[in-house]
Amino acid sequence: MRSDFLYARPSFVEGLARIIDFGNTLNEYNTSPSDEEADFTAICVDWHRIGQDLHDAIGQFEVEHAKENNAVKIRQ
Repeated sequence: MRSDFLYARPSFVEGLARIIDFGNTLNEYNTSPSDEEADFTAICVDWHRIGQDLHDAIGQFEVEHAKENNAVKIRQ
């Protein structure tokens, strides 16, 4: 899930139209039924990203240290 879920993604044509939109009339935001639901969703997205980052870091750590462990086993 994206961390910028509250912001609508404009199409290519909408992006071009924003170039001449000097009055900021084309800004769109995704909405939630309540502030509490928007906060809840944002917190869930944040924790999901934290979990994904931890998962990626642990995987990278295991790959890097597996090489070291294999080198130690070969020397023994």
